[in-house]
Amino acid sequence: MSDLLPALTASLPADPTVAQLSQSSADAVREVFAEAASANTTRSYATALRYWAAWYQGRYGVVIAMPLDAPCVIQFIIDHLARRSGDALTWELPAALDTLLVEGKFKQRLGALKLSTIVHRVAVLSSAHQLLKLANPCESSEVRQLLAKGRRAAHKRGERPSKKTAITATELMAMIATCEDDLIGKRDRALLYFAFASGGRRRSETAHAALSKLAQIEGGYRYHLDVGKTLQEGVKAGGSPDKPLLGPAAEALRAWIDAAGLQEGALFRQLTRGKVGAGLSPKSVATIIQNRARAAGLVGNFGGHSLRSGFVTEGARQGIALPAIMAMTDHRSVVSVIGYYQAGAAETNPAARMLEGAARSTTTAPPPRLPESPTGADS
Repeated sequence: MSDLLPALTASLPADPTVAQLSQSSADAVREVFAEAASANTTRSYATALRYWAAWYQGRYGVVIAMPLDAPCVIQFIIDHLARRSGDALTWELPAALDTLLVEGKFKQRLGALKLSTIVHRVAVLSSAHQLLKLANPCESSEVRQLLAKGRRAAHKRGERPSKKTAITATELMAMIATCEDDLIGKRDRALLYFAFASGGRRRSETAHAALSKLAQIEGGYRYHLDVGKTLQEGVKAGGSPDKPLLGPAAEALRAWIDAAGLQEGALFRQLTRGKVGAGLSPKSVATIIQNRARAAGLVGNFGGHSLRSGFVTEGARQGIALPAIMAMTDHRSVVSVIGYYQAGAAETNPAARMLEGAARSTTTAPPPRLPESPTGADS
């Protein structure tokens, strides 16, 4: 591995300050967004680019400038990727820079980053180079190999990606049962139904849901989803941005709209002392889901993606065709949608019962026997 890691002798600049890092980060992000704002507008991209800028100035003492080279990306990876050294884990990020990044709120805590975070930040940098039509260091074989080896090493140590616990129909009904008939209860009930029944919407999609996108149809509503991760470059082939809301989901939504007196604007709102306020933030949506799961006595790691994972899982358990599920979730690939499926306990996994039908048929009708060979025939 050492031949993949060129010697980089850069050190911390003399007495860097959080203010300096913050300013250089803001400038770098503005420059990137000025040329590619239409494609890179998500908060996660801004956070990743801001961190790249802060790390770069702390590591090399100069403001970040595109394009970066492969050795720089490799340095970023080994600075943040934990590896086994003897009986302990180690990484290369200088302690002084690590402290500075935490103090500047670029990092949440000292130490290595999760592998998933490193992969995401390298992917964001890759996208930035592509959008600016620059040579992409993240596509180099050295960077790809290092990430692949890091992923394998983490797997051998027993590290697994953390997923939000799926909220299937059973959990959803338990959470909805905690919603009383007051304004907060009506809002939370409608929100839970909407986010699940419209295809397992992400928390940002639920927070940005607007009344103007809702149309009445026979038996309920049709919601026109025009804001979403998979819709940034247009509707995928075979899919549709229109999501039906029928039955209990439509009834809950109608009850909330009427009780809140909504006429326009955000569909789901803040409530303060019984007064309807501005639209919810994505974080508030996740908090509502977590609070309702806790109130229902559910045990697990719940969040905004729990409803998305639960929708896919519930659909698979009920035998709904994968194309129909994907039309609701707007997944672009089978691999992606399968990644959301959570089989759950062994006793609830339908795949564990495949032989039950065969066993029943065996007990009721023995298998046919081959005809006996004539006497004296060769064996």
